[in-house]
Amino acid sequence: MPTLRLGFLASHGGSNMQAIIDACKQGRLDAAPCVAISNNSESMALQRARRAGIPAYHVSAVTHPGAEEDREILRVLRRHGVDTVVLAGYMKRIGPETLGAYRGRILNIHPALLPKYGGRGMYGKRVHEAVLSAGERVTGVTVHVVDELYDHGRILAQCDVPVRERDTAEALAERVLREEHRLYPDTLRRIAAGEIVLD
Repeated sequence: MPTLRLGFLASHGGSNMQAIIDACKQGRLDAAPCVAISNNSESMALQRARRAGIPAYHVSAVTHPGAEEDREILRVLRRHGVDTVVLAGYMKRIGPETLGAYRGRILNIHPALLPKYGGRGMYGKRVHEAVLSAGERVTGVTVHVVDELYDHGRILAQCDVPVRERDTAEALAERVLREEHRLYPDTLRRIAAGEIVLD
């Protein structure tokens, strides 16, 4: 049996989810992708999951208003035997019931070297624009544990990405994303191997 049973939460493209699915299929990661949930019924992430034969669900404030959204996410994760939750571009705060049930076992990836350039509203292109505006020479990628605050939990892994003199936000984003696709599966591999111990 695989060491980790993964549940994904994604809002849009899900390319990090795809990188992890590929690592599982190729035997580079001792884990089973068990389920994908998106708050966006038309997300590429749901399409990627279905193509891979992974159960895929749309759960949002539209399908489950109020606190019921959080409860339904938790029900779906438990129904599929998930032990580790992986955020892959999920654009909503995790609800208290899901956070409580999986405390210490919900992971996120951020396109900067936290604690720099994190927090509410700091995602995607906004992060890269802020890095360039500040004149940084190095940015990077961070995998961290999710808690009640945005981009705040325990840092599990980081890697540097150099900022080039003529970089645009788009060019920098492309290089950072390549490192995300490498670092996220590798961090999960280290968790599965016992090199990183989650709470």
